[in-house]
Amino acid sequence: MPFRLTEDQRALREDVREFAESEIRPRAIELDRNEEYPGDVMAELGDRGYAGITLPEEYGGRGDGVVELVVLTEELAAAMMTVASALALNLGVATVIERFGTDAQREEYLPEMATFETVGALGLSEANAGANKLEMETTAERAGDEWVIDGHKQWVTNFQHADVVLTYAKTGPDADAPHNISAFLVPTEEFEVEEVWETLGARNVKSPRVRLSDVRVPGENLVGGEGEAYVQRGKIHTGVNVAARGVGIARAALEDTAAYTDEREQFDQSIGSFQGVRWTVAKMAQRADAARLLTLRAADRADRGEDVRREFAAAKIHATEAAVENANDAMQLHGGKGYTTDHHVERYLRDARLLTIAGGPNEVHRNALADAVYETETPE
Repeated sequence: MPFRLTEDQRALREDVREFAESEIRPRAIELDRNEEYPGDVMAELGDRGYAGITLPEEYGGRGDGVVELVVLTEELAAAMMTVASALALNLGVATVIERFGTDAQREEYLPEMATFETVGALGLSEANAGANKLEMETTAERAGDEWVIDGHKQWVTNFQHADVVLTYAKTGPDADAPHNISAFLVPTEEFEVEEVWETLGARNVKSPRVRLSDVRVPGENLVGGEGEAYVQRGKIHTGVNVAARGVGIARAALEDTAAYTDEREQFDQSIGSFQGVRWTVAKMAQRADAARLLTLRAADRADRGEDVRREFAAAKIHATEAAVENANDAMQLHGGKGYTTDHHVERYLRDARLLTIAGGPNEVHRNALADAVYETETPE
């Protein structure tokens, strides 16, 4: 792609940026400190159509592409990463329903998921199935016209405010992997909450551990082909939101630092006039810009239906690590003030650290990137 947003995409960016700067950023420190779910913010994003940005218009979505999702996510994450996270997890569940669900499932769930009136959560990871989801222990067995599900899920973002969990479970023998995992829509009230962790970052959107014990769901709650859910999951591209969240934090840390070092004076001059500071800020800009370009390249290839394994892995690794590095440099250049909760930069660092783990640890993505390098030619 020419790496130039269209007029509509630029208009989207400006609209979301204005909303994020006026309605999210001024409250971000308080929301984080109080561990308060941003329910009213999410409702407003739903009213604006952003919760269903990539969903078809016939189901209440905007019908936009992955590039638009990346633009939206960066702007939200620059104000508060957890807002972008809550929206993205709901959209990811809705996308699976839209791509692989039945007409009845689409009609029942998508219109209200597109407005964040019905909220989806993802039940995929488990205690022994983190980087390798094929090691999940949750099972689903047929019982007449129903499925009986037993097991647990953890890191279920949005759960406390969700209506339904897209729950992955083994429905076949390990010998059939990866064609032995199915997905089911399970109401949140069917789960028992086992633990709500206190975490370093992402404090106001919790990701608890939950359990299912002999939970029965009707056969029509199966999403996609029996045994094919794990394979089908690899065909959706909303996961690029993790990289886009990294871009947002990296940019916010850069902008805050440039503004602060330009105003802060020591030794009778702005600290931004010292070469060491200037070079650090320049490096932060380089990281943020490269992260954005890699993420947009991945999103554009996804919109064009091309193989994105190499591009997604490269974007995820670089953008999330750029977020950590920029947040760390921002704290250093803010000095003692940066270490206090009166400023945003300490939250940037705490939230950024999650992103190198979320969506699969970067070590796994490095393996995927290496595999793609050996299997494919140099990208365009």
